[in-house]
Amino acid sequence: MSFRYDFTPTPFGDALAVFSDAGIVSFDLSEAEDTTVPWLLESVSRRLRTVPEYAPGAADELAHLLADYFDGAPMRFDERIAFDWRLIDGFALAAMRAVCEIPWGETMSYGEVAVRAGAPGAARAVGTACRLTPFSVIVPVHRVIRSDGTPGHYGAHPERKHFLLDLERDAASRS
Repeated sequence: MSFRYDFTPTPFGDALAVFSDAGIVSFDLSEAEDTTVPWLLESVSRRLRTVPEYAPGAADELAHLLADYFDGAPMRFDERIAFDWRLIDGFALAAMRAVCEIPWGETMSYGEVAVRAGAPGAARAVGTACRLTPFSVIVPVHRVIRSDGTPGHYGAHPERKHFLLDLERDAASRS
């Protein structure tokens, strides 16, 4: 199996997209100001047990989909590009697949996702899966909110979650 990476622009800065022969393995919005290749590749390379090869243009299709998404087009990425879920397993995988089912512009509580993932009462595990997902934005974990209706956090960047929720809500209201 070969792995390659490329970068794609987002409103939050360039994101690292890592692909295998089977599909996208990771989409990372850096948590750091330093977006140099070694910093971004370190975690995913350790998890893959290999360093992906730089492949300019590998993320072109994803970049077009992201541009449409950030322009307000309803998007379900898992229906448009192949996902390679190798970095997720067990309940976290079930939770991320359930998150993919949350419709554009809608939200669901951590508890509701846990029920859909087959483990009622596992809301905290859903939160952990959302926090650790290797698929920022393209698996819409930003649509998962607290049971009291507040957005909660989005890793270390709650402003990103607000941005994404507002983007979808505003685009849906224009439709």
